[in-house]
Amino acid sequence: MNPEPEEKLLALAGNPNCGKTTLFNAITGAHQHVGNYPGITVEKKEGFISVDGRRLRLVDLPGTYSLTAYSLEELVARDFLVQERPSVVINIVDASNLDRNLYLTIQLMELGIPIVIALNMIDAAQSRGIEIDAAELGRRLDLEVVPTVARSGKGKDVLLETVARVASEPRDWRPIHISYGPDIDPVLDRMEADILEAAFMTEDFPPRWTALKYLEADEQVLARGDGIDPNLSARLKSRASQVTEHLEKTLASYPEAIIADHRYGFIAALLKDGVVQRTQKADRLYLSDQLDRVLTNRFFGPVIMMLVLYVVYHFTFDYSEIPVQWLEAGFSALGGWVESVLEPGPLRSLLVSGVIDGVGGVMGFVPLILFMFLAIAFLEDTGYLARVAYMLDRVFRTFGLHGSSVMAFIISGGIAGGCAVPGVMATRTLRSSKERVATLLTAPFMNCGAKLPVFAMLIAAFFPGDRPRIMFLLTLFSWTMALLVAKLIRVTILRGPSTPFLLELPPYRLPTFKGLLIHTWERTWQYIQKAGTIILAISIVFWALMTFPGLPESRKDSFEAERGATLAVLSAELRQSVSDGEKPGDLSADLEQQWTNARGALDGIDGAEALAGLKHSIAGRVGLGLEQVTHWCGLDWRTNVALFSGFAAKELIISTLGTSYSIGKPREDRDLPLSRRLASDPEWSRLKAVAVIIFIMLYAPCIPTVTCIIRESGAWKWGLFSMIFNTLVAFAMAVLVYQGGRWLGLGTGS
Repeated sequence: MNPEPEEKLLALAGNPNCGKTTLFNAITGAHQHVGNYPGITVEKKEGFISVDGRRLRLVDLPGTYSLTAYSLEELVARDFLVQERPSVVINIVDASNLDRNLYLTIQLMELGIPIVIALNMIDAAQSRGIEIDAAELGRRLDLEVVPTVARSGKGKDVLLETVARVASEPRDWRPIHISYGPDIDPVLDRMEADILEAAFMTEDFPPRWTALKYLEADEQVLARGDGIDPNLSARLKSRASQVTEHLEKTLASYPEAIIADHRYGFIAALLKDGVVQRTQKADRLYLSDQLDRVLTNRFFGPVIMMLVLYVVYHFTFDYSEIPVQWLEAGFSALGGWVESVLEPGPLRSLLVSGVIDGVGGVMGFVPLILFMFLAIAFLEDTGYLARVAYMLDRVFRTFGLHGSSVMAFIISGGIAGGCAVPGVMATRTLRSSKERVATLLTAPFMNCGAKLPVFAMLIAAFFPGDRPRIMFLLTLFSWTMALLVAKLIRVTILRGPSTPFLLELPPYRLPTFKGLLIHTWERTWQYIQKAGTIILAISIVFWALMTFPGLPESRKDSFEAERGATLAVLSAELRQSVSDGEKPGDLSADLEQQWTNARGALDGIDGAEALAGLKHSIAGRVGLGLEQVTHWCGLDWRTNVALFSGFAAKELIISTLGTSYSIGKPREDRDLPLSRRLASDPEWSRLKAVAVIIFIMLYAPCIPTVTCIIRESGAWKWGLFSMIFNTLVAFAMAVLVYQGGRWLGLGTGS
């Protein structure tokens, strides 16, 4: 028997928008899976391939411009490289932006990692009049360089063969040395000698690289060094401080800037003498630039952005309507079947009201989520979302935020369908602590994927003919509120100037169909997994809270007495028929009317008893208690119960609403979608629906988001502040809308 081939670990590293994910999808295809790195929400993709009998495990690292841990993505990428020590790193380099992309390459080489360069988008470079001598570039770097076009798969096979060969060759990590000038090199040499002599973190990092991190004031490396050898770490920090003071006095600069300048100088020298040649075509206005003249224009850009957003909502609602109806009908039929095979009791109530009505309410919106993610993936892959961030920078600075805050808002659901947790994580790219805190406090106002099903259900119930337009207006409202609250925070508790914003605009690309499907399915599957695990578990908990402790025996006896009185006036045969719920086929008109009246009366008693039980439950008591305050914004006690569950996860609002509005209802009503049940409920109206939507949009973030806010801000106070302050803002706005609407005579009608 032949032994199993040894598995080699590979990593895919590169700048954002360099085609890294496209190449990963082209290489791994369906043989990949998505998860999260342990303890954090940064996405981890890995796949398996076999090349010439060699089994390769490929991990797609987060896109990053450098290995200096300023952002979570940079930290994750660097930690993986150092701790997992892959056999080879496939460094994806955008051939049309070679000098910028090689900055990460140089940092990888300083770490000493074995590298194979995938010189990607070589076709885009040629269309811009850029010719690159890949062989000469590889010779100067002493690395394998393979030209590729990830979108078409060109060069993929050669790349895999090269990577498999390099991975099979045993080699040590060999860091390169770059000169950083007469002010830094002598100190760097002394620091390197001290580190080498003490074997200080040398099991993980090259000594010179560790010295560079001390000069760059890398917080993670400094904290680790303090824990290993506090004395040596203090001496290294002292040397770094001396260099910093010297550079400030002589050059009005600082070590990080000098180090970056010399790296770019090294790259410039590397690309001279025929490595990169530009033809006359390089002087023309490229297609991306031509498009940007319109799409980022001061006047036309925002108008087009609004139109794009409106089209996204039309696409999402129009194409998801029928699949959503199919799923709703399917879950309704499933509930009816369970009721037909199980006797009345706690088990049937749990399965129907807790599991099917609860989880079904969330799962029923999977088609809507899928189409929304498909639209967002298209905008991301084309490069248009980067333009959105660029255009909104001017607006954000007006409200005291940073241009990078735009991406945090978009990730949180600024277009709809995101998540506030990675949105809050994205604030790590903000260097100003005040801008970072202001952003992470207001990002949860966005319409995340958890809120989207609730909004879609209420819009379908009360604005069925205007769904895209209403969703579009809600998106504008969420951005407006986030910016106004951010301005309030920045002129009161977090006063200070805004910092400048720099953003590279990637060239426009036509996404691949396969790439769109993979991106859409990854996000949709995460939604489904959450509905089938976390939402299921918490739905059961809230079913219990809405069921127990149950009515006291005296109340049960009174309802039983009502049933007895209803049946007492009937004949024995008819009484049994009514109790069984099966109408005999040979009744006279008079007896049939008696049967119908008695059956309706019993259903009414059953519903009244179930409703009384819900009010008497733990959740019902909480909802009734809150109603004394929330009635000012139109929230009744059953809605309060649902909003209370939303503190755990916003998806639970719709499942808890489904449960609370199914308890006490006859089967024919429970068979209806929740939107139709609410639309026919006399306590609901368009005005109340709008007030509920606004409250859900703005009130306290879910528990995972609050936890993330605490971790990213480094203070419990900001997590508590977000819960209390956001809820107060939500209550004030909902009261304003509801009471204002009633004053204008809009309080009735659906």
